[in-house]
Amino acid sequence: MNTIQYTTHSVEETLALGYSLGNFMKDYESPICIALDGTLGAGKTHFSQGIAKGFGVTEEVTSPTFALMNTYEVDGSNLYHFDLYRMDLVEELETIGFYEYTEETKSVVEWASKFVDELPDTTVWIEISVGNDGSRQFTVRTDLLSEETLQCIGENL
Repeated sequence: MNTIQYTTHSVEETLALGYSLGNFMKDYESPICIALDGTLGAGKTHFSQGIAKGFGVTEEVTSPTFALMNTYEVDGSNLYHFDLYRMDLVEELETIGFYEYTEETKSVVEWASKFVDELPDTTVWIEISVGNDGSRQFTVRTDLLSEETLQCIGENL
């Protein structure tokens, strides 16, 4: 498994890292699922907003905590954004079509660790932790992308 770490020191840097990943996803020709995990307030939603902006989303991007899923269409391609915080049962995933959206498209899943076994093989796992100085550490693990690709995504930090 390829692993890389990034550190951001502000919301702007977190958005920029997300933007870089979203820009990569926009041109990536295969399904990809970005699985985010971290404590409440770690920066999952800011990072997701950056991903969406990099993907080309121009509308306001909010966490789908109550809607469970937001869909953003950009130039005929969709980005699906899930928040699993309020979900507890696998059956709930089936109800919202989770498998179809995460296995065959481009998606971002907040609170992904609640359903580790339900995510596809095309998942890039990102754990976000908060440093003592308020910085954010992003630990990225994946078999899908090479270490070189991961380095390129974060090279502007």
